[in-house]
Amino acid sequence: MEALQLLLVLVMMKMSGSNRVRVTPPDSLQPGAMRNKRYAINPLGHKWTHHNITYRITKFPNTLNMEDTRKAINIAFTKWSDVSPLTFTEVIDNNTTVDITIGFYTFNHTDCWWSPLHPCFDGLNGELAHAFLPPRGEIHFDNHEFWILGKSRFSWKQGVWLNDLVQVAAHEIGHALGLWHSRDPQALMHPNATYTGQRNIAQDDIWGIQRLYGCLDKKRVCDPWARLGFCEWRKNFMKKNCPQRCDLCYEPLEEVATPTPPPANIKIKMVPRGKVVGFRCGIKNSRSPPKVSWFKDGEQILKSIPGYIVMKDRDLRIVANEFNEGIYTCRIHRRGDIVSANSWAIRLKPELPSNS
Repeated sequence: MEALQLLLVLVMMKMSGSNRVRVTPPDSLQPGAMRNKRYAINPLGHKWTHHNITYRITKFPNTLNMEDTRKAINIAFTKWSDVSPLTFTEVIDNNTTVDITIGFYTFNHTDCWWSPLHPCFDGLNGELAHAFLPPRGEIHFDNHEFWILGKSRFSWKQGVWLNDLVQVAAHEIGHALGLWHSRDPQALMHPNATYTGQRNIAQDDIWGIQRLYGCLDKKRVCDPWARLGFCEWRKNFMKKNCPQRCDLCYEPLEEVATPTPPPANIKIKMVPRGKVVGFRCGIKNSRSPPKVSWFKDGEQILKSIPGYIVMKDRDLRIVANEFNEGIYTCRIHRRGDIVSANSWAIRLKPELPSNS
C-alpha cells in the first residue's frame, strides 16, 4: 500500500508539468460551441520553401548516447517524411548551413530571461521541449530531463520519468515544419500527446502537413490507375494511395463559426499589430497562491507557444496578430471552485493606409 501511495504521489508530481496535464474546460467554455477546426497551421502561414530539409544536432543530451540520440531524431523525422513530400537529411559538418538546429539545453538558454516571448526551461519535469516556426528552424529540449530511446515510463530505480525522445521530437518537428496544436485528441500534434503517449502520425496530422506541403503518392502505378478512371469511381482507394494524382489530398476546409460578440461588460482593447500585450490574473497572495487557468475564446491554453504566447502562473503575454485576436479569460480556482474570473477582448487596431 505504501508503494502504491508513493507511485500516485510521483505520478501527480510529474503530471503537474505543462506537457503532462489533461484539463477539460468548464461546461460553459466547451470549445465546440466556437469553432470546428482540428489541425491548425500557424496563422502567418510560415513554412519551408523547399522540400529537402537539413538538420544538425548541435548539443546532445546527458542521459542518451550520441548514436541513440541520432537514431531517435531520425525516426521522428521519418514519421513526417512518410506522409509528405518532405525529405530530411542530417548534416554533421559544423561549417555547413542547415535548416533546423536541434539541441539539449538547461534553464536560461539563448538569453531567454531577457526575451519577453522566449520561455526558459524549468528543470526536471514540467516543460520538456519547444520549437520555433520556419524559417527560424530551432528545436530545444530540456537537458534536465531523462531522455531515452523507447516508450516513456517511470523508473523506480532512478526515481524519475524516462521520456521518449522519438515521441517528443516528432511533436516538436511538427511545430518546426509550421504546424500548430491540433484539437484532435488522437493527433500527434495535440497538446496532450506527451501525456497520452500518442507516438504516431494520425490522419489529422497528415491533413495538416499536406495542407502546407502538398500530397504524396504511395504507388508508382498512380498514373495508369488515373487514366482508367479510378479517380472518379474508386475515389476512396485513390485518396489513400494516389491523392496527388487525383487531387484528393486535402480535407475539405470546415466552416468556422462567426465568433460571438464579447459580453457587454468586457472592455475591448484595440492593439497595434506586433505589440506585446500582458495580462495579470488576481491579486498576489504569497501565503495561499491560487490555481490559475487561462482560456482563449473558451478553449483552455495549456502551454506557451514560443514567439506568440507565454503563460506563467498568473501572467499571460501575447503578440498581437490575427491568430491572437479574441477573448482572454483568467479563472482563479480554490479547492476546485471558481472564485473569480476576468476577461479581456483583444482586437487589432486598423492599420493606416500608406501614403506611397
